[in-house]
Amino acid sequence: MRSRFPFRYLEPTFFSGLLDDPVLYLHVRPTGRACLLDCGQIHHLAKRVLRSVDALFVSHAHMDHFMGFDTFIRNNHVSPRTFDIYGPPGIAGKCAGKLAGYDWNLTEPNWCTLRVHEVFPDRIATFVLPGAEGFPCRCSGEEPRRDRTIHRSADVTVAADLCDHKIPSLIFRVSERPSFRVDEGKLARAGLVRGEWLRTMQKSFNGGLFGREPLKVLRRREETVAEEEVTELRGLYQLIRSDQPPAAIGYVTDIGAGSENLAKVVSLMEGVTLLVCECSFLAAEREKARTSRHLCTDDLNRLMERLRPPFVLPMHLSKSYLGESRRLYQELAPPPGVTILRLPEHLAPRPLLASEVPDLL
Repeated sequence: MRSRFPFRYLEPTFFSGLLDDPVLYLHVRPTGRACLLDCGQIHHLAKRVLRSVDALFVSHAHMDHFMGFDTFIRNNHVSPRTFDIYGPPGIAGKCAGKLAGYDWNLTEPNWCTLRVHEVFPDRIATFVLPGAEGFPCRCSGEEPRRDRTIHRSADVTVAADLCDHKIPSLIFRVSERPSFRVDEGKLARAGLVRGEWLRTMQKSFNGGLFGREPLKVLRRREETVAEEEVTELRGLYQLIRSDQPPAAIGYVTDIGAGSENLAKVVSLMEGVTLLVCECSFLAAEREKARTSRHLCTDDLNRLMERLRPPFVLPMHLSKSYLGESRRLYQELAPPPGVTILRLPEHLAPRPLLASEVPDLL
């Protein structure tokens, strides 16, 4: 599923149907690279899609969120690149265990390296698995967590928190880097007049050279407009910038509806543009959701009411509702300003039957 959203740098594609294993692909326009959130069944993703991925974020290691790791490695292991993988505590050992199940006697010096990051509440432990050596797992150190940010690139920041799914399960927030935005009201109150200086200021901001050179701005003084040199551009921008936060995508899957979990979701997802959220059960099976540590339609309704994101994509409905997915959308009650995005039940190809395969003779 693809849709148009008010993003500057991110282009999200949900490569799953409502009942399929969730796979969220985020293309980063300025670089042409991408990150992948969860990787259950991903055999239906094109090779060039998988080869564009630089970072893989795994919520937890249940099969429907992690079994596609093998497919990801199959399409990337001969690439001379380093891939970052983020997951809950223990994910490095699980990656190493999967890779140890294969023979690597034909490795080449230019094979990829995996850099696996285990996210703890207070720290991030990093392990390196060099493909040229057959992917042995070596600890490369730990860093304390000063905030919820776990990954940064030039254009996006990824934050995460650990929730309870009878095991630790990560929820993610992917935010675009702040863009240059000016509040017209603040501009007028500061007595400033639009002109070429604003475009120069924007180029400096976007080019990472912000504040290095003084700038002549236009300021209104009584009945005239005159140039005025400003040396403290950062302070000037703080005075006139828009308070609109950067666009962001929230990803929530496989968590229980306990108060601690929901508090973490609300805290991390406040202000997201698109919330991609599991809704595994209908309201009538609330107790089944509680037992398996999943969310139901009532839980998602409460989250929508609290967060009010412009767009919500419900996903990961239980396969027990095959053919009845319309009931999910009937039970969801988005508040004003919230748009529910709909998925087909299945996007991945269905399994083939023997009668559909050409005869060998």
